[in-house]
Amino acid sequence: MTSLPDIAHATASRNDLLPAGAPVLALVSGGADSMALLHLLAAGDLAPGSPLSVLHVNHMLRGADADADADFVAEQCAALGIACRVVRFDVASYAEEDALNLEDAGRRVRYRFADEELDALCESAGVSPLRGRIAVAHNRDDRVETFLARVINGAGSGGLASIAYRRDRIVRPLLDCDRATIRDWLRSRCGAWREDATNTDTTRQRAFVRHELVPVFERANPIFRETLARSMDLLADDDALLTTMAVAFGHDFAETDPGVSVAFDREWMCTLDRAMGRRAIRSALLGCFPDASRLEAAHVEAIVDGLSEDAFARDLPSGLRAETEYGRLIVSRAGEASRAVAPSLLPIPGTADLGPAGLIVAEEVDPSNLVGTPDSITVDAGSLDRLVVDGPRPGDRMRPLGMDGTRKLSDLLVDAKVPRRNRGATPVVRDGERIVWLAGVRMSEEYRIGASTARAVRLTWYREGSGHE
Repeated sequence: MTSLPDIAHATASRNDLLPAGAPVLALVSGGADSMALLHLLAAGDLAPGSPLSVLHVNHMLRGADADADADFVAEQCAALGIACRVVRFDVASYAEEDALNLEDAGRRVRYRFADEELDALCESAGVSPLRGRIAVAHNRDDRVETFLARVINGAGSGGLASIAYRRDRIVRPLLDCDRATIRDWLRSRCGAWREDATNTDTTRQRAFVRHELVPVFERANPIFRETLARSMDLLADDDALLTTMAVAFGHDFAETDPGVSVAFDREWMCTLDRAMGRRAIRSALLGCFPDASRLEAAHVEAIVDGLSEDAFARDLPSGLRAETEYGRLIVSRAGEASRAVAPSLLPIPGTADLGPAGLIVAEEVDPSNLVGTPDSITVDAGSLDRLVVDGPRPGDRMRPLGMDGTRKLSDLLVDAKVPRRNRGATPVVRDGERIVWLAGVRMSEEYRIGASTARAVRLTWYREGSGHE
């Protein structure tokens, strides 16, 4: 029978999990799996030349037992001569505040502290943080149990691929090892470990799957875990390919403002097969909003449906909102409309700084030097001395260039297909009570350059991010 060190070494080598010389931070709970990982890493075979440290996070969920786990890990690390950091964190309070289940909350807390600790270790070692690794002790039994739990709760092919050998800096060298093999090896070394009593509580889904379901499958197929692992590997390979394609489509068919919004081109997105559309949407959203991981399949399905609807709008978890705006479907923070333009004086010549709305610049020019783009116009200045720039007001009307009657600014903004969330941030240049220009949309007929024009002013709107200062 192949030994545990050989299996772990083969897994680490085949999947390039532990680069030689890069810092390794092991997450050690005190259980058998994590203690076996600690001993394997301490022996130096899995990551030769790599500085090793340990992190233990006390979730403060099991009172004195949790404190005893922390003391045990610290003592074992001291005996091995390995640096160990113990962190206490009230996971129950965090879960309640963020409406998370305890397992999800604990996982987030562990990896947050692990990321911070590994960054510090890499900086101290003078290596790129991208080379550092967080080693965790998930084994093949964990992978099988996760698969079955996801079958029960519902999941796509990515979820059914179960636990990955590597995710970013997180690596799992024991993922091809069975729990029984790990414990037998640890006993042979007289290695000690701590037992968590909650692992036998079958009212918890994980324990129910482990103690009630897995034995049933093993009776049907004694090598059930081995054959399921091969199936999960195939699913993982297929999922990796589809994910690569989805990332490319999400990049090409959407404009992303990180942390602010993702704007999907509806026409191009509708050319995708529905399955790929789902993946492209999820990929783009996760790239923009890390908390979009809380989106369920039903939310993504609704967004796919919304691509073909002209008046689609839906609130999503984590304060996100999806709505169609003309040729795009935009996902942004709910209620995060662009700020209204604060009133600013615009001297001639001079500049009005509109903050997030950009700049309006006024400069005197030759009346024959006409400019006619939506963002830059030339007007008859007449006796103008100073203008005011603000945003649209309720009831605002103007006589657009080339028209006889007046129109509401709100109608002009709709006709120009200015997204609803941006309308309040569209600058309006005023001469007293008269509107000179609805920036980016239309100037007023009253300020048209004519044969009798003696003084002309060019008004240019430099939108935020244009690079103009």
